Amino acid sequence: MSRLPFLFIVTGIAGFVLFHALSLFSLSGWLGEELRGPSGWFHIHLFVLGWATMLAMGAVYQLINVILQSSLYSERLGYVHYALFTVGLSGLLIGFIRGEIYWIAAFASLAFCGIAVFAWNIGATLIRASRWNAITLSATSSVVFLLLTGVTGMAMGLNFATGIWANYHDNLFGAHIWLGTVGWFGLLITGFSYKMLPMFYLAHDYPTRLQTAVLALWNASVVAGALAFLADWGEWAIQTALLLLAVAVVLYNVHLLQIKKKRHKRTPGSGIKWTVYASQAFACTTITAFVYAVIYPQQALQGPAIAVAGWAYLGGWVSFTILGYASKIVPFLWWTYKYGKRAGKPGTPVMADLLSEQKTNVGLAFIAAFSLVLLGGLAAQSSALIGIAGTALSVLSIAYISLISLVFSR
Repeated sequence: MSRLPFLFIVTGIAGFVLFHALSLFSLSGWLGEELRGPSGWFHIHLFVLGWATMLAMGAVYQLINVILQSSLYSERLGYVHYALFTVGLSGLLIGFIRGEIYWIAAFASLAFCGIAVFAWNIGATLIRASRWNAITLSATSSVVFLLLTGVTGMAMGLNFATGIWANYHDNLFGAHIWLGTVGWFGLLITGFSYKMLPMFYLAHDYPTRLQTAVLALWNASVVAGALAFLADWGEWAIQTALLLLAVAVVLYNVHLLQIKKKRHKRTPGSGIKWTVYASQAFACTTITAFVYAVIYPQQALQGPAIAVAGWAYLGGWVSFTILGYASKIVPFLWWTYKYGKRAGKPGTPVMADLLSEQKTNVGLAFIAAFSLVLLGGLAAQSSALIGIAGTALSVLSIAYISLISLVFSR
Protein backbone atom coordinates (compact mmCIF):
# COMPACT_ATOMS: atom_id res chain seq x y z
CA MET A 1 0.00 0.00 0.00
CA SER A 2 1.30 3.48 -0.93
CA ARG A 3 2.48 5.85 1.77
CA LEU A 4 1.49 8.87 -0.33
CA PRO A 5 -2.03 9.33 1.14
CA PHE A 6 -0.57 9.20 4.67
CA LEU A 7 1.73 12.15 3.91
CA PHE A 8 -1.20 14.37 2.99
CA ILE A 9 -3.46 13.12 5.78
CA VAL A 10 -0.86 13.55 8.54
CA THR A 11 0.14 16.98 7.21
CA GLY A 12 -3.53 17.96 7.02
CA ILE A 13 -4.07 16.89 10.62
CA ALA A 14 -1.05 18.99 11.64
CA GLY A 15 -2.57 21.97 9.80
CA PHE A 16 -5.90 21.42 11.57
CA VAL A 17 -4.22 21.36 15.00
CA LEU A 18 -2.15 24.46 14.18
CA PHE A 19 -5.25 26.36 13.02
CA HIS A 20 -7.17 25.64 16.21
CA ALA A 21 -4.14 26.18 18.45
CA LEU A 22 -3.60 29.64 16.96
CA SER A 23 -7.34 30.35 17.23
CA LEU A 24 -7.10 29.51 20.93
CA PHE A 25 -4.34 32.08 21.42
CA SER A 26 -6.56 34.79 19.95
CA LEU A 27 -9.76 33.39 21.52
CA SER A 28 -11.02 33.16 17.90
CA GLY A 29 -10.93 36.95 17.78
CA TRP A 30 -9.74 36.90 14.17
CA LEU A 31 -13.23 35.72 13.13
CA GLY A 32 -14.74 38.97 14.31
CA GLU A 33 -12.20 41.11 12.48
CA GLU A 34 -11.97 42.18 8.84
CA LEU A 35 -11.16 38.95 7.02
CA ARG A 36 -9.61 40.66 4.01
CA GLY A 37 -6.33 41.40 5.73
CA PRO A 38 -3.10 39.57 6.67
CA SER A 39 -4.60 37.86 9.74
CA GLY A 40 -7.72 36.75 7.89
CA TRP A 41 -5.75 35.58 4.86
CA PHE A 42 -3.41 33.58 7.09
CA HIS A 43 -6.13 31.81 9.08
CA ILE A 44 -8.41 31.14 6.11
CA HIS A 45 -5.64 29.71 3.92
CA LEU A 46 -4.32 27.61 6.80
CA PHE A 47 -7.79 26.15 7.30
CA VAL A 48 -8.76 25.77 3.64
CA LEU A 49 -5.40 24.70 2.18
CA GLY A 50 -3.45 23.44 5.19
CA TRP A 51 -6.27 21.31 6.57
CA ALA A 52 -9.23 20.69 4.26
CA THR A 53 -7.48 20.67 0.87
CA MET A 54 -4.42 18.80 2.17
CA LEU A 55 -6.51 16.00 3.63
CA ALA A 56 -8.86 15.97 0.64
CA MET A 57 -5.91 15.49 -1.73
CA GLY A 58 -4.70 12.55 0.34
CA ALA A 59 -8.19 11.04 0.20
CA VAL A 60 -8.25 11.48 -3.59
CA TYR A 61 -4.96 9.60 -3.98
CA GLN A 62 -6.35 6.71 -1.95
CA LEU A 63 -9.94 6.62 -3.19
CA ILE A 64 -9.15 7.08 -6.89
CA ASN A 65 -7.81 3.51 -6.87
CA VAL A 66 -11.02 2.24 -5.26
CA ILE A 67 -13.23 4.15 -7.69
CA LEU A 68 -11.36 3.22 -10.87
CA GLN A 69 -9.96 -0.16 -9.82
CA SER A 70 -6.68 0.92 -11.39
CA SER A 71 -3.41 2.43 -10.23
CA LEU A 72 -2.47 6.09 -10.08
CA TYR A 73 -0.88 7.47 -13.26
CA SER A 74 2.34 8.37 -11.43
CA GLU A 75 3.05 7.96 -7.73
CA ARG A 76 6.31 9.85 -8.23
CA LEU A 77 4.35 12.87 -9.45
CA GLY A 78 2.30 12.56 -6.26
CA TYR A 79 5.41 13.07 -4.15
CA VAL A 80 6.47 16.01 -6.36
CA HIS A 81 3.00 17.48 -5.84
CA TYR A 82 3.30 17.05 -2.07
CA ALA A 83 6.71 18.77 -1.94
CA LEU A 84 5.67 21.71 -4.13
CA PHE A 85 2.34 22.27 -2.43
CA THR A 86 3.60 21.90 1.14
CA VAL A 87 6.63 24.14 0.70
CA GLY A 88 4.58 26.66 -1.29
CA LEU A 89 1.80 26.77 1.30
CA SER A 90 4.24 27.10 4.20
CA GLY A 91 5.97 30.03 2.50
CA LEU A 92 2.63 31.59 1.56
CA LEU A 93 1.46 31.52 5.18
CA ILE A 94 4.72 33.06 6.36
CA GLY A 95 4.29 35.72 3.66
CA PHE A 96 0.85 36.60 5.01
CA ILE A 97 2.30 37.00 8.52
CA ARG A 98 5.16 39.17 7.25
CA GLY A 99 2.95 41.08 4.85
CA GLU A 100 5.49 40.83 2.00
CA ILE A 101 3.84 40.80 -1.40
CA TYR A 102 6.76 39.36 -3.38
CA TRP A 103 7.30 36.62 -0.80
CA ILE A 104 3.60 35.76 -1.08
CA ALA A 105 3.80 35.77 -4.88
CA ALA A 106 6.83 33.47 -5.01
CA PHE A 107 5.43 30.80 -2.71
CA ALA A 108 1.90 31.08 -4.08
CA SER A 109 3.41 30.25 -7.47
CA LEU A 110 5.09 27.20 -5.95
CA ALA A 111 1.83 26.02 -4.37
CA PHE A 112 0.02 26.58 -7.68
CA CYS A 113 2.62 24.42 -9.45
CA GLY A 114 1.79 21.69 -6.94
CA ILE A 115 -1.91 22.02 -7.75
CA ALA A 116 -1.14 21.84 -11.47
CA VAL A 117 0.88 18.64 -10.96
CA PHE A 118 -2.01 17.18 -8.93
CA ALA A 119 -4.51 18.08 -11.66
CA TRP A 120 -2.29 16.50 -14.33
CA ASN A 121 -1.77 13.31 -12.32
CA ILE A 122 -5.45 12.80 -11.50
CA GLY A 123 -6.55 13.84 -14.99
CA ALA A 124 -4.18 11.38 -16.63
CA THR A 125 -5.38 8.64 -14.27
CA LEU A 126 -9.03 9.29 -15.13
CA ILE A 127 -8.41 9.49 -18.87
CA ARG A 128 -6.38 6.28 -18.88
CA ALA A 129 -9.10 4.42 -16.94
CA SER A 130 -11.92 5.83 -19.15
CA ARG A 131 -14.65 4.97 -16.66
CA TRP A 132 -17.00 7.92 -16.90
CA ASN A 133 -19.94 8.19 -14.53
CA ALA A 134 -21.26 10.69 -11.98
CA ILE A 135 -18.47 9.81 -9.54
CA THR A 136 -15.54 10.23 -11.92
CA LEU A 137 -17.08 13.29 -13.61
CA SER A 138 -17.59 14.92 -10.20
CA ALA A 139 -13.96 14.24 -9.34
CA THR A 140 -12.83 15.63 -12.69
CA SER A 141 -14.94 18.78 -12.28
CA SER A 142 -13.70 19.35 -8.76
CA VAL A 143 -10.04 19.17 -9.81
CA VAL A 144 -10.70 21.54 -12.74
CA PHE A 145 -12.30 24.04 -10.38
CA LEU A 146 -9.39 23.68 -7.94
CA LEU A 147 -7.05 24.58 -10.79
CA LEU A 148 -9.21 27.59 -11.71
CA THR A 149 -9.23 28.63 -8.04
CA GLY A 150 -5.45 28.70 -8.21
CA VAL A 151 -5.54 30.70 -11.45
CA THR A 152 -7.80 33.39 -9.96
CA GLY A 153 -5.67 33.45 -6.81
CA MET A 154 -2.53 33.98 -8.90
CA ALA A 155 -4.32 36.75 -10.82
CA MET A 156 -5.13 38.49 -7.52
CA GLY A 157 -1.52 38.16 -6.46
CA LEU A 158 -0.37 39.70 -9.73
CA ASN A 159 -2.83 42.51 -9.18
CA PHE A 160 -1.42 43.17 -5.70
CA ALA A 161 2.12 43.28 -7.04
CA THR A 162 1.52 45.39 -10.16
CA GLY A 163 -1.91 46.97 -9.84
CA ILE A 164 -2.60 45.81 -13.40
CA TRP A 165 -6.24 44.93 -12.67
CA ALA A 166 -6.92 47.34 -9.83
CA ASN A 167 -10.60 47.79 -10.72
CA TYR A 168 -11.11 44.07 -11.25
CA HIS A 169 -9.78 42.78 -7.93
CA ASP A 170 -13.16 42.28 -6.22
CA ASN A 171 -14.42 40.32 -9.23
CA LEU A 172 -11.45 37.97 -9.03
CA PHE A 173 -11.86 37.69 -5.26
CA GLY A 174 -15.51 36.60 -5.55
CA ALA A 175 -14.76 34.09 -8.30
CA HIS A 176 -11.77 32.74 -6.33
CA ILE A 177 -13.92 32.01 -3.29
CA TRP A 178 -16.84 30.57 -5.27
CA LEU A 179 -14.70 28.27 -7.41
CA GLY A 180 -12.75 26.98 -4.41
CA THR A 181 -15.61 26.44 -2.01
CA VAL A 182 -18.59 25.44 -4.15
CA GLY A 183 -16.56 23.97 -7.02
CA TRP A 184 -13.58 22.12 -5.54
CA PHE A 185 -14.97 21.01 -2.18
CA GLY A 186 -18.62 20.67 -3.17
CA LEU A 187 -18.15 18.41 -6.16
CA LEU A 188 -15.40 16.38 -4.50
CA ILE A 189 -17.52 15.60 -1.42
CA THR A 190 -20.69 14.81 -3.35
CA GLY A 191 -18.88 12.70 -5.95
CA PHE A 192 -16.94 10.61 -3.46
CA SER A 193 -20.02 10.22 -1.25
CA TYR A 194 -21.72 8.35 -4.10
CA LYS A 195 -19.02 5.69 -3.68
CA MET A 196 -18.33 5.78 0.05
CA LEU A 197 -21.82 5.93 1.55
CA PRO A 198 -23.03 2.76 -0.21
CA MET A 199 -19.86 1.04 1.02
CA PHE A 200 -20.45 2.08 4.63
CA TYR A 201 -24.20 1.32 4.49
CA LEU A 202 -23.65 -1.88 2.44
CA ALA A 203 -26.34 -0.51 0.11
CA HIS A 204 -27.22 -2.20 -3.18
CA ASP A 205 -29.66 -1.65 -6.05
CA TYR A 206 -30.31 2.00 -5.23
CA PRO A 207 -31.29 4.39 -8.06
CA THR A 208 -28.53 6.61 -9.44
CA ARG A 209 -30.47 9.00 -11.70
CA LEU A 210 -30.25 11.82 -9.16
CA GLN A 211 -26.45 11.65 -9.23
CA THR A 212 -26.49 12.97 -12.79
CA ALA A 213 -28.99 15.70 -11.91
CA VAL A 214 -26.90 16.84 -8.93
CA LEU A 215 -23.73 16.84 -11.03
CA ALA A 216 -25.34 19.00 -13.74
CA LEU A 217 -26.98 21.45 -11.33
CA TRP A 218 -23.89 21.78 -9.13
CA ASN A 219 -21.63 22.46 -12.12
CA ALA A 220 -24.15 24.97 -13.43
CA SER A 221 -24.14 26.73 -10.07
CA VAL A 222 -20.34 26.92 -10.00
CA VAL A 223 -20.12 28.30 -13.53
CA ALA A 224 -23.01 30.74 -13.00
CA GLY A 225 -21.53 32.02 -9.73
CA ALA A 226 -18.02 32.43 -11.13
CA LEU A 227 -19.30 34.28 -14.20
CA ALA A 228 -21.56 36.44 -12.03
CA PHE A 229 -18.51 37.69 -10.14
CA LEU A 230 -16.13 37.91 -13.10
CA ALA A 231 -18.59 39.66 -15.41
CA ASP A 232 -20.16 41.68 -12.59
CA TRP A 233 -23.64 40.66 -13.68
CA GLY A 234 -25.26 41.83 -10.46
CA GLU A 235 -27.51 40.45 -7.76
CA TRP A 236 -29.80 38.42 -10.02
CA ALA A 237 -26.88 36.29 -11.20
CA ILE A 238 -25.75 35.48 -7.64
CA GLN A 239 -29.33 34.62 -6.74
CA THR A 240 -29.52 32.29 -9.75
CA ALA A 241 -26.30 30.54 -8.72
CA LEU A 242 -27.62 30.13 -5.16
CA LEU A 243 -30.92 28.75 -6.44
CA LEU A 244 -29.13 26.18 -8.60
CA LEU A 245 -26.97 25.20 -5.64
CA ALA A 246 -29.98 24.92 -3.30
CA VAL A 247 -31.81 22.61 -5.72
CA ALA A 248 -28.64 20.52 -6.19
CA VAL A 249 -28.13 20.16 -2.43
CA VAL A 250 -31.76 19.17 -1.86
CA LEU A 251 -31.58 16.50 -4.59
CA TYR A 252 -28.25 15.32 -3.18
CA ASN A 253 -29.90 14.78 0.21
CA VAL A 254 -32.80 12.94 -1.40
CA HIS A 255 -30.25 10.62 -3.02
CA LEU A 256 -28.54 10.03 0.33
CA LEU A 257 -31.91 8.89 1.68
CA GLN A 258 -32.29 6.56 -1.31
CA ILE A 259 -28.94 4.98 -0.47
CA LYS A 260 -29.89 4.69 3.20
CA LYS A 261 -33.20 3.04 2.29
CA LYS A 262 -31.37 0.27 0.40
CA ARG A 263 -28.86 -0.40 3.19
CA HIS A 264 -28.03 -3.89 4.46
CA LYS A 265 -26.19 -2.58 7.51
CA ARG A 266 -28.15 -1.04 10.36
CA THR A 267 -25.63 1.70 11.05
CA PRO A 268 -22.67 2.90 8.96
CA GLY A 269 -20.84 4.22 12.04
CA SER A 270 -21.12 7.40 14.08
CA GLY A 271 -18.88 9.49 11.84
CA ILE A 272 -20.86 8.66 8.71
CA LYS A 273 -24.22 9.30 10.40
CA TRP A 274 -22.99 12.76 11.39
CA THR A 275 -21.94 13.53 7.81
CA VAL A 276 -25.49 12.77 6.67
CA TYR A 277 -26.87 15.06 9.40
CA ALA A 278 -24.44 17.76 8.26
CA SER A 279 -25.64 17.45 4.67
CA GLN A 280 -29.25 17.82 5.78
CA ALA A 281 -28.34 20.93 7.78
CA PHE A 282 -26.43 22.21 4.75
CA ALA A 283 -29.57 21.89 2.61
CA CYS A 284 -31.52 24.04 5.09
CA THR A 285 -28.65 26.57 5.20
CA THR A 286 -28.44 26.83 1.41
CA ILE A 287 -32.17 27.44 1.08
CA THR A 288 -31.94 30.09 3.80
CA ALA A 289 -29.01 31.75 2.01
CA PHE A 290 -30.99 31.93 -1.25
CA VAL A 291 -34.05 33.43 0.48
CA TYR A 292 -31.85 35.93 2.32
CA ALA A 293 -30.13 36.94 -0.93
CA VAL A 294 -33.52 37.57 -2.55
CA ILE A 295 -34.96 39.58 0.36
CA TYR A 296 -31.76 41.44 1.28
CA PRO A 297 -29.70 41.55 -1.94
CA GLN A 298 -27.48 44.41 -0.76
CA GLN A 299 -26.53 42.80 2.56
CA ALA A 300 -25.95 39.33 1.09
CA LEU A 301 -22.44 40.18 -0.11
CA GLN A 302 -21.42 42.28 2.89
CA GLY A 303 -18.83 41.25 5.50
CA PRO A 304 -21.10 39.85 8.28
CA ALA A 305 -23.22 37.78 5.88
CA ILE A 306 -20.13 36.43 4.11
CA ALA A 307 -18.56 35.48 7.46
CA VAL A 308 -21.66 33.52 8.50
CA ALA A 309 -22.08 31.84 5.10
CA GLY A 310 -18.37 31.08 4.82
CA TRP A 311 -18.10 29.43 8.21
CA ALA A 312 -21.41 27.57 7.78
CA TYR A 313 -20.10 26.12 4.52
CA LEU A 314 -16.41 25.55 5.28
CA GLY A 315 -16.58 24.81 8.99
CA GLY A 316 -20.13 23.51 9.18
CA TRP A 317 -20.25 21.25 6.12
CA VAL A 318 -16.86 20.80 4.43
CA SER A 319 -14.64 20.41 7.50
CA PHE A 320 -17.29 18.58 9.54
CA THR A 321 -17.84 16.12 6.69
CA ILE A 322 -14.09 15.52 6.44
CA LEU A 323 -13.95 14.89 10.20
CA GLY A 324 -16.78 12.40 9.90
CA TYR A 325 -15.24 10.54 6.98
CA ALA A 326 -11.82 10.58 8.68
CA SER A 327 -13.25 8.37 11.42
CA LYS A 328 -13.61 5.65 8.79
CA ILE A 329 -10.88 6.44 6.27
CA VAL A 330 -7.96 6.77 8.72
CA PRO A 331 -8.63 3.45 10.56
CA PHE A 332 -9.16 1.70 7.22
CA LEU A 333 -5.92 3.00 5.73
CA TRP A 334 -3.87 2.23 8.83
CA TRP A 335 -5.36 -1.23 9.39
CA THR A 336 -4.78 -2.13 5.74
CA TYR A 337 -1.21 -0.81 5.85
CA LYS A 338 -0.23 -2.42 9.16
CA TYR A 339 -2.42 -5.48 9.52
CA GLY A 340 -3.72 -6.28 6.03
CA LYS A 341 -1.33 -9.18 5.48
CA ARG A 342 -2.13 -10.62 8.92
CA ALA A 343 -5.92 -10.58 8.51
CA GLY A 344 -7.58 -13.51 10.28
CA LYS A 345 -4.47 -14.54 12.20
CA PRO A 346 -4.55 -14.83 16.01
CA GLY A 347 -3.84 -11.56 17.82
CA THR A 348 -4.65 -9.38 14.81
CA PRO A 349 -7.05 -6.58 15.81
CA VAL A 350 -10.16 -5.87 13.80
CA MET A 351 -10.70 -2.41 12.35
CA ALA A 352 -13.33 -1.55 14.95
CA ASP A 353 -10.68 -1.91 17.68
CA LEU A 354 -8.71 1.08 16.35
CA LEU A 355 -11.26 3.81 17.12
CA SER A 356 -14.07 4.04 19.67
CA GLU A 357 -17.47 4.62 18.06
CA GLN A 358 -18.82 6.10 21.29
CA LYS A 359 -16.02 8.67 21.57
CA THR A 360 -16.40 9.54 17.89
CA ASN A 361 -20.12 10.13 18.38
CA VAL A 362 -19.64 12.31 21.47
CA GLY A 363 -16.82 14.30 19.87
CA LEU A 364 -18.76 15.13 16.71
CA ALA A 365 -21.90 15.94 18.71
CA PHE A 366 -20.04 18.57 20.77
CA ILE A 367 -18.29 19.97 17.68
CA ALA A 368 -21.65 20.32 15.93
CA ALA A 369 -23.22 22.02 18.95
CA PHE A 370 -20.48 24.63 19.40
CA SER A 371 -20.30 25.21 15.64
CA LEU A 372 -23.93 26.29 15.80
CA VAL A 373 -23.21 28.56 18.77
CA LEU A 374 -20.29 30.10 16.89
CA LEU A 375 -22.53 30.75 13.89
CA GLY A 376 -24.97 32.49 16.24
CA GLY A 377 -22.14 34.67 17.53
CA LEU A 378 -21.07 35.59 14.00
CA ALA A 379 -24.66 36.39 13.02
CA ALA A 380 -25.12 38.57 16.11
CA GLN A 381 -21.61 40.04 15.70
CA SER A 382 -21.02 39.26 19.38
CA SER A 383 -17.31 39.21 20.25
CA ALA A 384 -18.03 37.54 23.59
CA LEU A 385 -20.05 34.71 22.04
CA ILE A 386 -17.51 34.25 19.24
CA GLY A 387 -14.72 34.03 21.82
CA ILE A 388 -16.51 31.53 24.07
CA ALA A 389 -17.86 29.31 21.30
CA GLY A 390 -14.70 29.55 19.21
CA THR A 391 -12.48 28.61 22.14
CA ALA A 392 -14.65 25.63 23.07
CA LEU A 393 -14.80 24.53 19.45
CA SER A 394 -11.01 24.67 19.08
CA VAL A 395 -10.45 22.65 22.27
CA LEU A 396 -12.98 20.03 21.19
CA SER A 397 -11.58 19.90 17.65
CA ILE A 398 -8.04 19.30 18.88
CA ALA A 399 -9.32 16.58 21.25
CA TYR A 400 -11.26 14.90 18.42
CA ILE A 401 -8.43 14.96 15.91
CA SER A 402 -6.10 13.63 18.62
CA LEU A 403 -8.49 10.69 18.99
CA ILE A 404 -8.25 10.08 15.24
CA SER A 405 -4.45 10.43 15.32
CA LEU A 406 -4.10 7.82 18.08
CA VAL A 407 -5.16 5.26 15.46
CA PHE A 408 -1.58 5.44 14.13
CA SER A 409 -0.26 4.19 17.48
CA ARG A 410 -2.35 1.01 17.44
